[in-house]
Amino acid sequence: MNVLNFIEAFFSDSAQWKGYDGIPQRVWEHIQYSAAALAIAAAIGLPIGLITGHTGRGGNAMAFVAASARALPTFGLLVLMFVWLGLSVLPVMIPLVVLAIPPILITTYEAVRTVDPSPVDAARGMGMSQSQILFQVEVPAALPLIFSGLRSAAIQIVSTATIAAYVSLGGVGRYIVDGLYQRDYEKVVGGATLTAALALLVLVVFWAAGRTAVSPGVRRRGTA
Repeated sequence: MNVLNFIEAFFSDSAQWKGYDGIPQRVWEHIQYSAAALAIAAAIGLPIGLITGHTGRGGNAMAFVAASARALPTFGLLVLMFVWLGLSVLPVMIPLVVLAIPPILITTYEAVRTVDPSPVDAARGMGMSQSQILFQVEVPAALPLIFSGLRSAAIQIVSTATIAAYVSLGGVGRYIVDGLYQRDYEKVVGGATLTAALALLVLVVFWAAGRTAVSPGVRRRGTA
């Protein structure tokens, strides 16, 4: 039996589509964990990246913190948080947020720092305030790169949120963990396929968001 047979057997089983352990429920749990972690990481990473990118101050310290966060083992952090905080969603959120902050932080910083200085100087010459320059000139021009950082963080979160199952929570990782324990490889392959499908869905959502939020002129400059 090959992988395609496992996939067909898993998704064609009507029992997998209903109940508490059904695919819709597990996918919804996975989306909830991922969306919450991305929202928290963006709420932390975006403001810091925008301010350091605009002022040019604190870039080295920010890069050091981001590199340190990247060096932390996600699964090890999950186990440590679980032992410390007990069974809840919080021990899962912390490693996912720590995983997602560095790409958001670094990419937002670089996006603002690399904006063409000509329109920024022109805006300063027109007497615009620092916040107006940031949000009306730099952020619109930096949006494609900022979106790429958010997209990278979202994909990493979706791919890693399977760890929630290791501390008895839900999500599509439940199929992988339970399948390995029960030696039910249909479940393992089904869970891995759902994870990959969610990662592809993230790509589509961010592509659509980028097409909507980024002005056509900025998109053309980015592809020129």
